[in-house]
Amino acid sequence: MPDSCCESACGSETAKADPRWRRVLWAALIVNAGMFLVEMAAGAVADSRALQADALDFLDDAANYAVSLAVVGATLAWRARTALLKSLFMLGFAGWVFTSAILAFVNGTSPDPAMMGAIGALALTANVGVALLLYRYRKGDANMRSVWICSRNDAIGNIAVMLAALGVLGTGSAWPDLIVATIMASLALTGGIQVFRQAISELRTVAA
Repeated sequence: MPDSCCESACGSETAKADPRWRRVLWAALIVNAGMFLVEMAAGAVADSRALQADALDFLDDAANYAVSLAVVGATLAWRARTALLKSLFMLGFAGWVFTSAILAFVNGTSPDPAMMGAIGALALTANVGVALLLYRYRKGDANMRSVWICSRNDAIGNIAVMLAALGVLGTGSAWPDLIVATIMASLALTGGIQVFRQAISELRTVAA
């Protein structure tokens, strides 16, 4: 979270004055929408819950960027409300992944490690690029911070997917895939809580 209310307010002015913010959001939206299609198809082919979870995370982020574009230049109150909505999406994603991992454990299927590793590397490249574009906005208002947290979590998740691929290859078990899916859900959960708390704080500041 921002270290002070002033830092959040400065982020508010940055959102209104910096035309690069809108261009960065468009780039992030296009990359995430494309990677959702790639990873969802690859996850189905490889029978990987971690890839499918990462694909849904790309979709969630694409929706987040679209919403963020819609509120660029809006008041702090509206951006805080938008961030609050996005935090609920992040928490919902966490619940879906937890449920998916449990179902995969019951079914006992094992994913294709080669496909997992290749797509995980591609997704990591995409997310690192987006994260670098968003880095300068990581300490803005709740809306900006939510976008940064999503991108950061994605890059971490991609590395985890690649490690899971090595684990599946080495053990012949689905456990590494399921463990990574659970880790990704935990990232979404903690990120959603952070954004939720900051959005509530900003809404209280506006109302005061």
